[in-house]
Amino acid sequence: MDTVEKIVEDFASDIAMSSFSGTRLRDMIRAIRACKTAAEERAVVRCECAAIRTAISENEPALRHRNMAKLMFIHMLGYPTHFAQMECLKLIAAAGYPEKRVGYLGLMLLLDERQEVLMLVTNSLKQDLNHPNQFIVGLALCALGNICSAEMARDLSPEVERLMRSREVNTKKKAALCSIRIVRKVPDLAENFMALAASLLKEKHHGVLISAIQLCTELCKASKDALEYLRKNCIEGLVRILRDVSNSSYAPEYDVSGIADPFLHIRVLKLMRILGQGDANCSEYMNDILAQVATKTESNKNAGNAILYECVQTIMGIEATSGLRVLAINILGRFLSNRDNNIRYVALNMLMRAIAVDALAVQRHRTTILECVKDADASIRKRALELVFLLVNDTNVKPLTKELIDYLSIADPDFKGDLTSKICSIVEKFSQEKLWYLDQMFKVLSLAGNHVKDDVCHALIVVLSNASELQGYSVRSLYKALQAYGKQGSLVRVAVWCIGEYGEMLVNNVGMLDGEEKITVTESDAVDAVEIALNRHSADATTGAMCLVALLKLSSRFPSTSERVKQIVARNKENVVLELQQRSIEFSSIIQRHQSIRSSLLERMPVLDEASYLVKRATATQATISANKLAPTVAPGGLKLPNGVAKPTSAPLADLLDLSSDGAPASTTTSTTPNDFLQDLLGIGGVSTSTAGVPSTASTDILMDLLSIGSSPSQNGTPGQAESKPVHAVPEAIDLLAEIKPTHSVSQDMDLLDGLSSSTSFSGPEKTVHPSITAFQSTTLKITFDFKRQPGNARETTIHATFTNLTSCTYTDFIFQAAVPKFIQLKLDPASGNTVPANGNGSVTQGLNVTNNQQGQKPLAMRIRMSYKVNGEDRLEQGQVNNFPSGL
Repeated sequence: MDTVEKIVEDFASDIAMSSFSGTRLRDMIRAIRACKTAAEERAVVRCECAAIRTAISENEPALRHRNMAKLMFIHMLGYPTHFAQMECLKLIAAAGYPEKRVGYLGLMLLLDERQEVLMLVTNSLKQDLNHPNQFIVGLALCALGNICSAEMARDLSPEVERLMRSREVNTKKKAALCSIRIVRKVPDLAENFMALAASLLKEKHHGVLISAIQLCTELCKASKDALEYLRKNCIEGLVRILRDVSNSSYAPEYDVSGIADPFLHIRVLKLMRILGQGDANCSEYMNDILAQVATKTESNKNAGNAILYECVQTIMGIEATSGLRVLAINILGRFLSNRDNNIRYVALNMLMRAIAVDALAVQRHRTTILECVKDADASIRKRALELVFLLVNDTNVKPLTKELIDYLSIADPDFKGDLTSKICSIVEKFSQEKLWYLDQMFKVLSLAGNHVKDDVCHALIVVLSNASELQGYSVRSLYKALQAYGKQGSLVRVAVWCIGEYGEMLVNNVGMLDGEEKITVTESDAVDAVEIALNRHSADATTGAMCLVALLKLSSRFPSTSERVKQIVARNKENVVLELQQRSIEFSSIIQRHQSIRSSLLERMPVLDEASYLVKRATATQATISANKLAPTVAPGGLKLPNGVAKPTSAPLADLLDLSSDGAPASTTTSTTPNDFLQDLLGIGGVSTSTAGVPSTASTDILMDLLSIGSSPSQNGTPGQAESKPVHAVPEAIDLLAEIKPTHSVSQDMDLLDGLSSSTSFSGPEKTVHPSITAFQSTTLKITFDFKRQPGNARETTIHATFTNLTSCTYTDFIFQAAVPKFIQLKLDPASGNTVPANGNGSVTQGLNVTNNQQGQKPLAMRIRMSYKVNGEDRLEQGQVNNFPSGL
């Protein structure tokens, strides 16, 4: 194939070159454009490059500039031209202007600052910078401003400084632009150009002014001394320039759509923003001219809008007066009414930053911002929604939420997810009363239930569990919403949960509120609603499981519907979804064979701890944010992790924890939370293993309470009765249930409760308790360890650490770290908080799980380190714990 391709290329080359002279640039371009294939083009380029190499080797000065022009075109096509770099230097060294022009053009196009050959041209540049012909000087300045390196900048900066004092306007302009490159490459040279840049601001030519202003901007970025110098010497000149250009009459040379030189306007405003930021005196001097520009500039043309937007940015960036800021925000408000989507988008972006400066002024444009939420452009909708979220406060939350929910019903499906998430966040954050919170959440579930996240539903269920006075109203509202919006998944899950828990309130109209209309719902109607939901959402295992649980509970609440519920549940015994099949078999057994314990087993769910759930949810959210923000490049000494997060052992930590000859200490790992079996039983969250913020100990107690058949049943579901029973870990409950020997396969009827009498007790062995110790104590901090050990595993010990602050200053960002020898396994649970109150008024607790693999041979040993902040200052304490009780 290679031979065939070579033959084709040679043939194409012959055809192409038959009509190609190879002497002029236009002929080469015409031949290349006439090529029909890439092979023909490569042939033409290859032949021409060969002719150029021949001319270079024969040293033909007359054709040098023509060959360089061809090489630049070939370079733009992407072919290599490095073999002709020295030709550029020869053309630059020539005496004539035409040769120098082509040489400098080739230099800028074919070379860059990384090429070593560039150092050879420094002397030629220096000579041309001192040339009497201003056009040759201009060529040298242009080349130097594009490709100069740091070494060239140091060598040639004196010539550039001299040229900035030239009488020629073009030379001064190009010298100023060239000095920008020099300052970027060598910031130490900034002080050499400060006075020159300030003097150029007195020029009249707009080209020189724009170049000088750009140089001043670069100087401010490069040096603080230059910034202070320009603040003292340039503010008056900038104000004068801006006033002159704003009040100048029509000038065709600088006019753009009726606006006098908008480019100079914008450059001056940007420099003013840099000089006025953080300086009250400079800002005060600018206020009048900024107000004049903001009021006199026309806003019906793009050039005027560009000036106004830059003026607004300057006003918001300096120490402007409150009235001037209100004027700037009003300009952004006018932008929101513009037909141009780009102008509206940048206005929304600017308003988001302006909220931090003057939120009240932004609030005045709330109506216009809300209209942008309904815009046809997706980018504007999302940006406006983010701005509305920032505008919400305690005084306007109700009208804003109403507007957003009203729009939710007609919003595009692609936008409903973002809109629903923001509405839920607003309602949760600013709800002042539970009734309003429930009403808004019910509306969101009805209109966009398929877009509501699971954690929002879990939070709603927690609130419902605690709002005993609103449970009747809630179940009636959800029942009516379920009849009208039965296709919304999250609504169905919350509704069937409420019907299962509070079905008797629905039927008996319990807890009627003032102005609420009574509804007639029979026991059969309640079962109908759940049955319809089960049939409609049978493909969703989570919803189906919750419906089965609700039906089982209704069979206990309404004994007359027991037989019908049994039939509905039995339909799923052969369901292809294993979860629904298993629940159907177990629930059928409960209804059919265990009438005596059904009421105790299916009593109302205990009140969920709302405060603990909110704290855990906030902690989980913060941990997720922190995990995303933690950079892997943090130095080992400055690593900051939330309490309980796994931290890999590093070499410095191993040196710190030099415990014994057993080697490096084992790294700590985060203990995993066991599956929440209560939520699985009740269908909250479906088959997910997430605890949704419910504390695991409370869930275990509730599970034990549900299975404690012989104990007195809880009538009101209070946590106190659940906590009065012995507390066991979830694995123990699994072991108890595992002792039951089923006699049928999963696909047949299985009775998991066979053999359990009504007097069955779930009491188990008590944990072994060791005396507490003071693990660490200094003048500032005290740490106490409490110990508990399970009899089934003598090597495993649970340690409850309590951290007490002994000083009068609060400790923040508290982090506890521990390490042990390699024969010990250590797991840290998340801490209860990261703030330790002062004077011992409260404490932070954290759990540690220790397994001594050489128990009885070697004692426990631990090295601990505590880091925290006192008034923003980092503190670090460390120590070694050796006084563990014997036998651990």
